[in-house]
Amino acid sequence: MRGITERVGAIERVEKTALTFRKGLKDGMPICLGYLSVSFAFGIMATQGGLPVWVALLISMTNLTSAGQVAGMQLILAGGTYVEIAVTTFIINIRYMLMSLSLSQKVESRMTNLERWVLAFGITDEIFAVAIQQKEEVNAKYLSGLVITPYVGWALGTLLGATATGLLPDSLRNALGIAIYGMFIAIIIPPACKAKPIAMVVLLATVLSCCFKWLPIQISSGWVIIICAVVVSAYAAARYPIDDEPAPEKAGGTG
Repeated sequence: MRGITERVGAIERVEKTALTFRKGLKDGMPICLGYLSVSFAFGIMATQGGLPVWVALLISMTNLTSAGQVAGMQLILAGGTYVEIAVTTFIINIRYMLMSLSLSQKVESRMTNLERWVLAFGITDEIFAVAIQQKEEVNAKYLSGLVITPYVGWALGTLLGATATGLLPDSLRNALGIAIYGMFIAIIIPPACKAKPIAMVVLLATVLSCCFKWLPIQISSGWVIIICAVVVSAYAAARYPIDDEPAPEKAGGTG
């Protein structure tokens, strides 16, 4: 009887730690709840700018990227060109390529190319952080569950925000409209306070953006984002390179 109880307990522990589809759904739930509030603000932004509800929902369902969507939406509402929108969103979202490449070393070798291509669409900062921290190799079932929950939350939040625009008072709509910018500030301030390179990058980007805003320079907002991102990234790469080589050991002993 004792042996049976021990085996049952061992099976339950394996089920709790196994990377199943159900575990992926569970791990993605906190991300889903966070995405609801951010995408709600995005939905308000889109419909306040004059876009139909279905367009706002379609954008969220085909992009799944907060910063890229906000920047792209601003350019759309400002009448930006296709080239501006394409280059801006490419630069902002290029980090997802690096995340996907890194995560590809973590997934099971038996995962098919089709599964990799489909699941790569759902890689975001938060999903990548959860997946890469798993001790075992990530399989398609777990990653599917991990992607689906935040995806539904992002789309649902956009739909709720877009449809609620006409029902909310102007004061509340304006307050919720800036909520997404508050999220970005909350993301950059803590690491900037701990790491000097991040603080310098944030400061330089702010100064450059203000220069384009207040100086008599006629450049559209899309190209301003592109220039700031490229210049600041190049400066950070040159000024704060990552040293992959181990530090040489100091010579010991007496002369």
